[in-house]
Amino acid sequence: MTITRRAVLRAAGMGAVAAWSTSCTARPGSSPPAAGPAPSSPAPAAPPDWNALRARLSGGLVLPGDAGYETARRSFNVLFDARKPAAVAACARPEDVQACVETARQARLPLAARSGGHSYAGYSTPDGGLVADLSRMSGVRVASDGTAEIGAGTKLIDVYAGLAKAGRCLPGGSCPSVGIAGLTLGGGIGVLMRKFGLTCDRLVSARIVTADGTLRTASAESEPDLFWALRGGGGGNLGIVTSFTFATEPAPDLTVFSLHFPAGATSNVLGAWQQWIAAAPDELWSNCVISAGRPPTCRVGGCYVGSPASLNSLLDSFLAKTSARPDSRSAQPKGFLDAMRYFAACSQRTVEQCRPQPGGQLTREGYVATSRMLPHAADPAHLVSTVDGRSGVDLLLDSFGGAVSRLAPDATAFAHRTALASAQIYATATTATRDQATRAVTEVRAALTGITSDSAYVNYIDPDLPDWPTAYYGANLARLRTVARKYDPDSIFTFAQSLHQAH
Repeated sequence: MTITRRAVLRAAGMGAVAAWSTSCTARPGSSPPAAGPAPSSPAPAAPPDWNALRARLSGGLVLPGDAGYETARRSFNVLFDARKPAAVAACARPEDVQACVETARQARLPLAARSGGHSYAGYSTPDGGLVADLSRMSGVRVASDGTAEIGAGTKLIDVYAGLAKAGRCLPGGSCPSVGIAGLTLGGGIGVLMRKFGLTCDRLVSARIVTADGTLRTASAESEPDLFWALRGGGGGNLGIVTSFTFATEPAPDLTVFSLHFPAGATSNVLGAWQQWIAAAPDELWSNCVISAGRPPTCRVGGCYVGSPASLNSLLDSFLAKTSARPDSRSAQPKGFLDAMRYFAACSQRTVEQCRPQPGGQLTREGYVATSRMLPHAADPAHLVSTVDGRSGVDLLLDSFGGAVSRLAPDATAFAHRTALASAQIYATATTATRDQATRAVTEVRAALTGITSDSAYVNYIDPDLPDWPTAYYGANLARLRTVARKYDPDSIFTFAQSLHQAH
């Protein structure tokens, strides 16, 4: 299938930093930072008092050697199983998060929040640091006005199930075990984004514990600089979000589709696909997945807000642009939740089964990935050549445009509003094949130079990406760094690719 391995790709949540809660001179026209926490000299580090922290937590604390530590320390990506945090705190309420922040600040200890644990760089499992596990802070509550309050530890399958019960929907990613926090904070690429925008575009407010231990509400009216930064500024930079409030939409009727093409047709199909999506209505979202080989193969899939009859007319117009005929073609009407289960490769599973083990049936995976942005239609033969003759690598192109492009690049921290598509380079891997997969992904990324822009999606975070601050944030970088200094003057929330390291 085209989805099973890929369900982990577009979420985003995936991507960047699991639930690292995010988020030089200000750009011309930007507002000066409002009064906030004053810069201070960090206090001398004190050894962490784990007994004191355990006494403050409602969910418990596990240390190396404790029962449950080996399970609690692991993130979703098996490639980071060697990481050994100093402690994992089970957070069930904002006060638990505040206790973790205060403990980490006093001990000058690395701190990471974890919702889904899908960080491509493993930043949600810091060696020798404290992990604030938010998985108990899960739940969806839909108000009469259609807004939904969602706990920061909620996985996407439960977000979609909870909203569907109320007849509502939210644009988001396809991987069911990704956390809503990482997805939103990095932007939120997903299958409904052309119609309804990125996940972060639907954010009304967020409750967040900042570096001084204060629980704040960030919205357009309260802490507006922080609110701006949380919408696409990446996880892990500004604090730990405990809950989100989103503006949802009535759940629409959808049609999902898939077309598989024969070997040798890839360049032809890709050229037609780029033209097609550039002129497509907002109701249509599509991806084109190119799998390495000799020759590379491709498949086109997606989601349409509307009926199969209307979609099939659009598919006919796409096929008319190419001389290639698909080996298979399907278009299936589905309700919102069933469509999300389809993209999660869970059509044959219940919602309960479409959760990670233990409790569900989904197993952990190993993968290496990076990304670039496609600013406009590119030479299809050149794109395909980057994976020609390789094996085990996929190039996934996800269409942008529509509602995503109707906001200015500086309206939120997500800077890639004008892109035609994102290009994710992805390879499955085990501990034994990690180096080989990393080398292949890096070589494909280098081969894309001159075809794509140098921009990249922070939720597909890449520890080896050249000039990563500019790649992730573009012209929004200066303002993001200003917000980070304002709310975290002592660099409590820092890691290898944090805003505090973005020089």
